[in-house]
Amino acid sequence: MYELVVENMTCGHCVASVTKAVKGVDGAARVDVDLAGKQVKVESSAGLDVIKAAIMDAGYPVTGAH
Repeated sequence: MYELVVENMTCGHCVASVTKAVKGVDGAARVDVDLAGKQVKVESSAGLDVIKAAIMDAGYPVTGAH
């Protein structure tokens, strides 16, 4: 499981966009977004760098990940 800090998420549309970006890389991924805490937890077989790139390509900066 990856835990990422994702900035600029402010609404339900942002949650949907981030989730869609991750699912675009791995359709079987499990994505849990904490909008208030700016946290995104991802269970995926895709690599962390690929997940981060997909979220950043969707327009949301990833400022931390592990």
